[in-house]
Amino acid sequence: MKHTRRATLNLVISALAGLSIGRRSTAASTSAAGPRKAMRILILGGTGFIGPYQVRYALARGHKITIFNRGSTTQAWPGEVEELTGDRNLGDLKSLEGRKWDVCIDNPTTLPRWVRDAGRVLRGKVNQYIFISTVSAYAANDKAEDESALVAGYTGKDAMAETQESLRASGGALYGPLKALSERQAKEYFPGATTIIRPGLIAGPGDQSDRFTYWPVRLLRGGEVLAPGDGSDPVQFIDVRDLSEWVIRLAESRVIGTFNATGPENPLNMREMLRTISLGLHSKAQLTWVSADFLDSEHVSPWTDMPVWVPGSGDTAGFARRNVGKARAAGLVYRNLATTALDTLDWYNQLPADRRTMLKAGLSEEREAQLLELWKNRTKSGA
Repeated sequence: MKHTRRATLNLVISALAGLSIGRRSTAASTSAAGPRKAMRILILGGTGFIGPYQVRYALARGHKITIFNRGSTTQAWPGEVEELTGDRNLGDLKSLEGRKWDVCIDNPTTLPRWVRDAGRVLRGKVNQYIFISTVSAYAANDKAEDESALVAGYTGKDAMAETQESLRASGGALYGPLKALSERQAKEYFPGATTIIRPGLIAGPGDQSDRFTYWPVRLLRGGEVLAPGDGSDPVQFIDVRDLSEWVIRLAESRVIGTFNATGPENPLNMREMLRTISLGLHSKAQLTWVSADFLDSEHVSPWTDMPVWVPGSGDTAGFARRNVGKARAAGLVYRNLATTALDTLDWYNQLPADRRTMLKAGLSEEREAQLLELWKNRTKSGA
């Protein structure tokens, strides 16, 4: 089955050769060139979603890697990796003291005090601090803007007192503001040496959120598929490998600045996304487009119940229209969408059976069938 899907994918990529969604940027050939010199890279995290891809890519390019985390997750590395342990929740960064690196990449931070604590230990000890933030750091999403747009404001009493528990209790409301404050802390402790990366939705093999995975899994199952809106709403996301590899290349060139890091290279809407995934998987699924108003009336949430998608109008008109020109100019290149979908599905199919039965995002089969029936009844009645 895998061989058949791979053969189909190759045909699809060839067929889409003239479209941005089906090719890798021509800049890819130059971006793959080896680094100027071996660097000492410290990665805070390193064993989550994007960290392992950074580590493996950096090792392949001859760099010396140190990772720092709690040591609760192990990885098999293709080369020598120094592993330091500590707990940023507890302010324990002792294993970093008295050390120097060329660059520090901060992957997992959601709390400003984590950056503050790292800054106190690493200030003057690294030449560049790369902070992985988020497009959720912006104050508003109603316009298609670039990195100069205002970031979210924090209205709590003491941001440094916020914890992972209070972040979860906020239902995500604090996520963007705390990321924005974390960016500010990074610039305060590493002035003139901070690189801020604001990814959109990160997709690809290893994503435990299932926010992109839902679509390849659902389309491969076939049958009638509920699709949100009318297909014209824009979507943005980035393959985890494209993001991770680009971050390492930014470190090699010591690129400083703030960058939106999402994709694809050219505008993509929901209809094109689902069509490309379906072609890549040789899926015969039939899409039924259901209006955003109906989904809202039935309490179907964008982004979670309908992953990747948010309405392309109103307060979210600019959410999936973030300008990525600056990142592209700095060497960000993209895998084609069909490859991302197929690789994600292959990874998903290797998960334990009990994990595969419960996607963490998207609609259950029962809920989808119920909504499709309600939609059909409503359209028949002319309501």
